[in-house]
Formats: sequence, structure tokens, C-alpha cells
Amino acid sequence: MRTYVEEFLKEYGYSKKDCEILLQNYDAVCKNAEAHAVWEALLEAYDKDLHFDLNGSIDRVVALAEPLKTHAYTLTLLYLICQSRRTRAYYEEKGIDLEIYRNSMYDLYYKNEECREVYGICGTFVGKWFFRFYDLTRFALGRLQFELTDLRKDYEKNGIKLSAGAKVINVHSPRTGTPLDRASCDAAFAQAAAFFQKELGESPTVFVCHSWLLFSAHRNMLKPNSNIIGFMDRFDLLESGEYEDYNELWRIFDRRYNGDPDTLGRNSSLHRAYADRVKAGEKTGWGYGAYLYQ
Repeated sequence: MRTYVEEFLKEYGYSKKDCEILLQNYDAVCKNAEAHAVWEALLEAYDKDLHFDLNGSIDRVVALAEPLKTHAYTLTLLYLICQSRRTRAYYEEKGIDLEIYRNSMYDLYYKNEECREVYGICGTFVGKWFFRFYDLTRFALGRLQFELTDLRKDYEKNGIKLSAGAKVINVHSPRTGTPLDRASCDAAFAQAAAFFQKELGESPTVFVCHSWLLFSAHRNMLKPNSNIIGFMDRFDLLESGEYEDYNELWRIFDRRYNGDPDTLGRNSSLHRAYADRVKAGEKTGWGYGAYLYQ
């Protein structure tokens, strides 16, 4: 397994420092008999059952961090990397393109970079986000990520009517460091429509998104030609709301908000718009929208 971890880190371009940290953590697990027994038992459980309780297993991994004198975020990332070997095998067994597997596992890298930015730690602070990648219900298809879900609100457009509960495709925009431009989104939506066609059957292809990206105030905050506005324009807004606090700002600034708007970054138009909004005492928010793909 150590060789697999080394190869994984190399393939996905982890920094030399993070490679050293993760491999040191792996060695620490192997040297601790109790921790190693737990680790191997969890790997074996997933090996036997695609739908095993990954989130419950992460709780057990986190509990090992203190006796191993390491950080729970680092150990969680290492554990997910180790489990990814079996995920690849599940892809092969089900005949799913391994390029989709590779793109999906890049999310571990993205979340590590995010953890570095927000907390200065190698690892992930959103370990329980990943379970759908591991039970093969969420997939990275091009620039975006998708999974089947149930529509939350009735939706009607162009003579097509869908009731709440209808099967639709949920979309996520990961922090990849690449633009959310129209061409890459077009390609991702097309790939997702084809990928889920069999499961949707004769149902219309509708995408939904619940995200800060669909916050309606963006239309006053950002330029009309911004990529975020272009992404929003695809969706018909079905729900919206405001956050009670600024805890979600880390998604935009890659840092936890310390209460002082003057410390927020201003190195992009998005940062400047949000920093100005926070300084003015205005709330941030979210939207939930549907996109009829035709």
C-alpha cells in the first residue's frame, strides 16, 4: 500500500512537502499495531462492500489522530487515498471509463490545496464530502461534478413540467484553479447528459445546483460578462436565501473570516465585490436553480 500511496501522490502532483507528510503519516499508522489493525479492517470492509459506511469509517480514522500525534485532516486525506485503490477496481468492474475515475480523484488534490489555504495544513477538513465518489454515485465529468438527485421544487419550462421528487442531475463546481468558462461548462454538461442518459430514461435532462454561485445579488456585484454570471444564466432560480453569518466566505477567500473586512483579499473582482459587500454590512447568500438541458 505504501507504494500505491507514493504513486498516487506522484500522479496527481502533490507537493514534495505534502508527499513527505502523508508518507510519514502512513509509516506512523503501520508502526502502531492498534491503529494499523483498525486501518486494515476499514480497507477490507470497503473491499467487500461498495456501499460500506465511509463516513462512519472516517470518524474512526479521526479518532486515531491523537494517539498517532498527527492531525485529523492529514490522516483523513491519507485514508481516502488508500481507499481509492479499491475505488479504481470498482470502476473497472463496472466498466466505467478510468479517465472519469482519475478526474474524480483529483478532488482529493483540490481539497488538500483548499485545506492548505484555509488552515495551513496538509489534508482535508471536508472528509465526509467524498462518500459519493467512493460509492460511485458522484462523478467528475470535465470541469464539473455530477450526481443524480431528487428535484426539490416543481419546475416548468418550454412545455416540460417536473414535480418535486423527479430525478434530476445535481451539479457541483469544484475549486480546481481553472476558470468556470462557458466552453468547459458546455462540455461538462454534455458529458453528464450522455453519462446519465440510461438512468434518466425518457425523462427530460434537468440539472440542478444549490450553491453560493447562484446568489442573485451577483448580478449587481459582478460584471455581466463574468464567468459566474454566465454560469448563473443557465439556471432558473427556484429558491434563494441569505446566510446568517459569514462562515461561508472561506469558499471565496480561502480563509476563515476573522471579523475584519479590511483583512479580506482584494486581488480579484470577485474578492473586491465580496469584501465591499461585507464591509457594508450586507449579507451573502445562495441560490437553488434548475437548468433544462436541450
